[in-house]
Amino acid sequence: MKFMPRGIGVSALAVLFVVTSLSASAQTKASHTHKARAWWDNAVIYEIYPRSFQDSNGDGVGDLNGIMSRLDYLRVLGVDAIWLTPIYPSPQVDFGYDISDYRAIDPQYGTLADFDRLQQQAKQRKIGVIMDLVLNHTSDKHRWFIESASSRTNPKANWYVWNDGKMVNGKREPPNNWISLFGGSAWQWDPARKQYYYHEFYVQQPDLNWRNPQVRKAMYDVERYWIHRGAAGFRLDAITSLFEDPSLANEPYVRDENGKIEINAYGDKEVDRSKTDNLPEVNGVLKQLRQAADSTSDPKWGQKVVLIGETYVGSIADLRKLYGPHNDELNLPMDTQVGFINKLDAAVFRKKITEAETDLNGNEPLFVFDNHDNPRWDRYSDGTHMKEIGRMLAAILFASRDTAMMYYGDEIGMQTTPPTRKQDVRDPIGIRGWPKEKGRDGERTPMQWNSGPNAGFSKPGVKTWLPIPNNFITVNVKDEVRDPDSMLNWYKQMIALRKSNPAFRGREMMLNTNNNQVLSWLRQAKGEPAVVVACNFTAQPQTIGFNLSAYGLHSTRVKTLLKSPGTDDPASLKQVKLQAFGVYIGQVE
Repeated sequence: MKFMPRGIGVSALAVLFVVTSLSASAQTKASHTHKARAWWDNAVIYEIYPRSFQDSNGDGVGDLNGIMSRLDYLRVLGVDAIWLTPIYPSPQVDFGYDISDYRAIDPQYGTLADFDRLQQQAKQRKIGVIMDLVLNHTSDKHRWFIESASSRTNPKANWYVWNDGKMVNGKREPPNNWISLFGGSAWQWDPARKQYYYHEFYVQQPDLNWRNPQVRKAMYDVERYWIHRGAAGFRLDAITSLFEDPSLANEPYVRDENGKIEINAYGDKEVDRSKTDNLPEVNGVLKQLRQAADSTSDPKWGQKVVLIGETYVGSIADLRKLYGPHNDELNLPMDTQVGFINKLDAAVFRKKITEAETDLNGNEPLFVFDNHDNPRWDRYSDGTHMKEIGRMLAAILFASRDTAMMYYGDEIGMQTTPPTRKQDVRDPIGIRGWPKEKGRDGERTPMQWNSGPNAGFSKPGVKTWLPIPNNFITVNVKDEVRDPDSMLNWYKQMIALRKSNPAFRGREMMLNTNNNQVLSWLRQAKGEPAVVVACNFTAQPQTIGFNLSAYGLHSTRVKTLLKSPGTDDPASLKQVKLQAFGVYIGQVE
């Protein structure tokens, strides 16, 4: 839920860094530190926004039974686990991220019995169900907050972050300059309790007080509850935001190159969030969450539970810390520094992927290019080579050494379709921030299953919760299944190759590191044929050659495994031709 600013990635400043590459020997040494494999290593995790995946009952909103009806599609695609954004009871102010009950299912999505059936049916297909666990805050309609707000002496009075504020010229004001990620002050006055409460997100999403042991126990019990129901793991929402500076000191303002304070889309003075994000206390909670997961019996899933973190951090060093000093915290903190570069710069991609390979103590990185909070992959498009760029990004995601997280609809090339009028906006941040911030509706539109009414998402004649994009006539599952050159079939081939070829379970080494037009790398597993991957980052054809002798490979013969449509098979590794934004994957013979 901690969404990225529109058009700005975590690594936006990366282009200012001096790009360096490790030598073959250094990369080889680093690769030997990789840890023992878990079920999520090399896995494909498919994010589902339940409201938008499949409507089974004709109310225009997707649901659990709809997801269950599409499990065979996901199995054929090659998915190992599905991550469901929140399906708990909620007033839906933030479409489920404002939770009013952690141990039930929102009626619009189904029932606990529906969840149990979904988990069972998914497990039969060897697909895990990963829950979205929102630990930072609850809904203001949650019974915990209602009780907490009722007085300063009730049993839950200290379950949230309360403060008297300060008096300025005889007027009571918030205690500091902290702002909400969704606009305005992060402090809201409660007239009944006569105090402010802190909310990093919406006013209706008060932050829990994680310095209170009772809060921790309650949330660890929620974690255990869903493990007992068969959850394969948890995606931990806004996990780096659990703690705030107890001194409540002001946050420094963000200034531009001229020293002027930057103003965000909501008209607020931008702050650096150094007092409210990624504080050291987070690591202690991550360790306890991991202990709770590892010590809880999970007979329904039957394998170790994975902990995934929503982790927008500023450096590879910050990311490494989230695994824990003894690999006892997160299993997979999201490495958004790769997928959210937001610029087709081969040198920066090379640097960031190399960091993930060599600077995480051998831990498995989790790459992700888009999700329900950010514009889809088409933000990388040049407007002319849409499919070509889509294939190239998929190749980077699936041919790298990582756990690959994809977003529903990526596989058919669904694009960001933001509202064109304020009156059509459903996302409250779009309503508040229009027109600079159009909200997140554009990346949450219904899945496009066919070219029929409502794109097969809902029954004919039903008004869907968000409109179906006009391109569903050609961009849909049914039509793309029949087209061998479709995005869907490219995804299927990429995922199948990733799972079947042993090289993609081995080490990864960058090749031709002085070439900033083509990103290329080697995948190699002990005793198995090596594989070369090349991605053209330009709109012009490129020709490259490979000398792999530094890796003990002296043959120049290559067998094509996968290539962009219309690409010629190379006669040897000495001359590989790539079309505009083309991809070539070949096995060294």
